Amino acid sequence: MAVRGRGDRAVKREIACLSSHMAQWDPQQYQRFTDERSRPFFDLVGRLPDDNVHCVADLGCGPGNLTQTLLTRWPAAVIWGVDNSPEMLATAAKLPTDSRLQFVLSDIATWQPEKPLDRIVSNAALQWVPDHTALLLRLVSWLAPRGVLAVQMPNNFADSNHTLLTEMVTQEPWRSALGGPAERYFIQAPAWYAQTLHELGLQVDLWETIYYHILPGQDAVLEWMKGTALRPILTKLTATQKQDFLTVYGEKLRTVYPSHPHGILFPFRRLFFVVRKK
Repeated sequence: MAVRGRGDRAVKREIACLSSHMAQWDPQQYQRFTDERSRPFFDLVGRLPDDNVHCVADLGCGPGNLTQTLLTRWPAAVIWGVDNSPEMLATAAKLPTDSRLQFVLSDIATWQPEKPLDRIVSNAALQWVPDHTALLLRLVSWLAPRGVLAVQMPNNFADSNHTLLTEMVTQEPWRSALGGPAERYFIQAPAWYAQTLHELGLQVDLWETIYYHILPGQDAVLEWMKGTALRPILTKLTATQKQDFLTVYGEKLRTVYPSHPHGILFPFRRLFFVVRKK
């Protein structure tokens, strides 16, 4: 389902339809920390070779501002930005138009490219997709000869901001209010990716980076989490429940991530890999 290149009314109808049964993303909230969220994308793309790049896909493209930078990186390429969030793609649709860039409203788990891809980029998205054994096999099958797959995923789910959140949603009154466990993340150990990708016959470059973000404001970590991990939780709560939840969670976060005159130190571990078909 393409967003760019279609009538505004048709796009708005599709967005409204999908919004009725999908947990909503908030592009404005997500982009409150644009510099910190963008840096891993550029660190990832910076490791990619530039030879023979004609077809590119950015999986989980979000609001599209980073996808748009690929037009300059690969001026001879056609680029697809794929995301399952109508809210994110509504923001992407406001970017300056370019005939080489198309945004597609679709899920990573089901989307199929029109032709083999020279580059597949996915920044902070695949952790939402289950069954990485099958997923990687599909993504690699889309690559053209000598094509490259580049992935970055958060790998900080054992850190306090996530463990505190897990504790809260498994306790009352939140467990009953949410009607079940919170949304899961799907990520394996680095060694698993190294082994799996090598078994697929790929050249593998894999690494981790810990970013030590300095965030301004007493509740900066809470605001960060409201743009990502809290999204599927808050959409299930009433306005009163949401405020109560944020109050309790915010107090817990301030204990672990205290505010200093220079800001809050927020360590964030991320896993990267760049693989190429031999």
